[in-house]
Amino acid sequence: MIFRQAARVVIVDKMGRALLLRGFDPARPDEHYWFTVGGGIDPGETSVDAAIRELLEEIGLSVEPVRLGQPIFRGEVFFTFDGQNYHQEQVFYALSIGVLGDEMEIISTGREDIEQRTIDAHRWWSIEEIENTAEVIYPAELPDLLRFLG
Repeated sequence: MIFRQAARVVIVDKMGRALLLRGFDPARPDEHYWFTVGGGIDPGETSVDAAIRELLEEIGLSVEPVRLGQPIFRGEVFFTFDGQNYHQEQVFYALSIGVLGDEMEIISTGREDIEQRTIDAHRWWSIEEIENTAEVIYPAELPDLLRFLG
């Protein structure tokens, strides 16, 4: 089992919708799931540093660290990705973009190779859509986090 720490960002538009990316495990390409922007914390990085880097890499958004503030949630997950078992401690930050998400350009050219191959869509989700979909969304606590931010 591989242990890692991760930083994730709940990006919220002015309608209270969250930006989620859709991806899949290369070992199970037919099983899609939606998730927040973020990823592993590299050696020497703080969780804020990692969150800022992941925003730029995954969606092309550059923000000042002060915009993230304090973490809004911490948790741990166990999962399998590409045949490897992971134990991940993760911290979540919130970022309000203050505009309609549909007006925001998502730039994916900074993604790492594995992300380029496994992230295939993005979408803005309301709390109600998250709660009523049959699709898999991580973290499971996302509706509660969005209510907290609203």
